[in-house]
Amino acid sequence: MEKTQVYLRKEELDALRLAAARSGCSVAELVREAVRKVILKPQKGGPVGLWDGEPLRTSLEHDSVHDEV
Repeated sequence: MEKTQVYLRKEELDALRLAAARSGCSVAELVREAVRKVILKPQKGGPVGLWDGEPLRTSLEHDSVHDEV
């Protein structure tokens, strides 16, 4: 870990200190967590699109594929 300094307005630092007191974490931990969540956003998992381009049907017409022969 490396040390750094950050200049904050009084109201920002007051709010950060209040949040730290409420959560039981240190100010430094809250800042590190914020950087991880906002700047180092983790890759989102989940469904992956299997096609490119415009969809041929809307979600309301999803059963129409069975009407085609």
